[in-house]
Amino acid sequence: MLARRQRDPLQSLQRRSQELKQQVDGLLFESQLKGALEASKRRDMYQRCIQLKQAIDENKNALQKLKKADEPAPVGNYYQKKEEEHNLLDKLTHQLQELAVSISRENVTETGALTEREEEENSAEEDEEEDEDDEEESEESRGEDEEAEEEEEEKQEGESHPEATSGEYIALGDFMAQQVGDLTFKPYNKEEGQESSEEGSEEDTEVGDETAEGAEAKPRADSHWSAVRKAISEQINTVDVLTAMGAIPAGFRPSTLFQLLEEGNQFRASYFLQPELTPSQLAFRDLIWDAKTGSIRSRPSRVSLILTLWSCKVIPLPGVSIQVLSRHVRLCLFDGSEVLSNIHTVRATWQPKKPQTWTFSPQVTGILPCLLDGDCFIRSNSSSPDLGILFELGISYIRNSTGERGELSCGWVFLKLFDATGIPIPAKTYKLFLNGGTPYEKGVEVDPSVSRRAHGSVFHQLMTMRRQPQLLVKLRSLNRRSRNTLSLLPETLIGSMCCVHLLIFYRQILGDVLLKDRMSLNSADLISNPVLATFPRLLEESDIMDALRSSWAEKESTLKRSEKGDRELLKAVFLLVYHDCVLPLLHSALLPPSRWAEEETEAARWKGIADFLKQNQENEGALQVLLSPEGVHEPFDISEQTYDFLGERRKNLA
Repeated sequence: MLARRQRDPLQSLQRRSQELKQQVDGLLFESQLKGALEASKRRDMYQRCIQLKQAIDENKNALQKLKKADEPAPVGNYYQKKEEEHNLLDKLTHQLQELAVSISRENVTETGALTEREEEENSAEEDEEEDEDDEEESEESRGEDEEAEEEEEEKQEGESHPEATSGEYIALGDFMAQQVGDLTFKPYNKEEGQESSEEGSEEDTEVGDETAEGAEAKPRADSHWSAVRKAISEQINTVDVLTAMGAIPAGFRPSTLFQLLEEGNQFRASYFLQPELTPSQLAFRDLIWDAKTGSIRSRPSRVSLILTLWSCKVIPLPGVSIQVLSRHVRLCLFDGSEVLSNIHTVRATWQPKKPQTWTFSPQVTGILPCLLDGDCFIRSNSSSPDLGILFELGISYIRNSTGERGELSCGWVFLKLFDATGIPIPAKTYKLFLNGGTPYEKGVEVDPSVSRRAHGSVFHQLMTMRRQPQLLVKLRSLNRRSRNTLSLLPETLIGSMCCVHLLIFYRQILGDVLLKDRMSLNSADLISNPVLATFPRLLEESDIMDALRSSWAEKESTLKRSEKGDRELLKAVFLLVYHDCVLPLLHSALLPPSRWAEEETEAARWKGIADFLKQNQENEGALQVLLSPEGVHEPFDISEQTYDFLGERRKNLA
């Protein structure tokens, strides 16, 4: 008996597509035949829509991965047939979306709201969940007094999780159907949502009154900001699709701060770490030599503080059609119209049992990555009366059906650092309610369905506010030691506290080379110094910064107390550690290029770095590894050795 021939891959997918088409046609016919459906029938049909959509996505993903070489025999018009299958699956997706929106609309029409008794019972259940969550947080206490106080404060606030969304969709603009399967829709009437938002604004003022004034961002008209807005507008189509599918809440947008980072190096920490020249271009503005101390002079600034990111709560979940690669907070100094500092990113962690809560590491030590460091230093010498910190919560994602990657903002908030009289806001914990949209949009909510569920009573308004997405941060004042330490950094910079000592080493070496040891202060020649030439890259490749941090901590632990007090000795030892650790890693061809939120790449780099550090430790240095025939390095480039301070220096922002 002959063995049954295996079906060709494309033919198998075509057969599966026809099966899915029959199921979708049957579901559409059933919906038209039954007319107005009972609530249970609608729920069942809506669930079948979701299941069919997932099956279509799987078939589309398999189709995308299929290659002509996979066919056991030649197939005529292969790519045309593959495109026809893709178009069929897209059409089925549109039909399911239209049916799902129709079912959701019937749900909204029929659903008035829960009775007060039902909602009070739900609220009581939520309070019990909150108490359990708070107990878990207390069990994970970090052992320090101020952290214990913070957890107690969170316990008293009694946070809760939002109710599940009901499948409603908000239109961002009118759309007329253009082809078969398209859905024509009109914008949502925002009057009701705006009223609910205005009712809740007083609650915002009570919890975080410093955000009430000046919290709205003024739209900018300059060319750079216009370019960013244009880039974001080009991504709106993708966001519209995701919103219409129910994959993301209506208040999500393409990330504004991510777009600024993509525009160039103007908003990167490596740029702000460079020295700034005076307007005359004849001297350094923020790097001055102090002959008495034999080091760079400390530079006090208008804002010098430590910010601790505690947690993000009640953050809406994206749908199953997109995979979240990273949850993070991006922050920068802002005056309502301009970004005035580098954009600093801190990655969040989360637990599957509490997916709507993001947490941060308040003090990164040991092998924990600095990317997770929730303790951030903030420095600025801006005189703007509206100076504050702009926070943007974001996710990096990949669409399961298309493999498309992107960055979305899950909400933003602006915390002014000075009140109307110019007095700094107090150092304390702030609970900040997030806005949806982008910083130049007004009146947009992260999840409008939450506000629409609010009623007139004070009780229900309070319950609604507790379901709003929020960010908890703590501003900490500086003691004398930390103030003196941060004053050695540039006047404007945001970064991780766990890396401050490394940044200061760089600044001190910078002062030695540019101010003390340069043959002529009028000379603008290239300087041979690999540390100055390469150190700023570490701010963009945080895993190598972690390698330096680990290597330095290990070396420092071997020094005597008297040696630790010798500044010149410490700089000399630091240079040796840097040459042994950082330079080989920066130019190793064995490490894949750094890519944001790519798990495989990050894991491969971590393994390569860990192996290198282990060999260094065993061989008491990198020389043996560098001379080994197994070591592969990039071709030598003169930029590895030369520092061009005129080319790297920051432009004067005054």
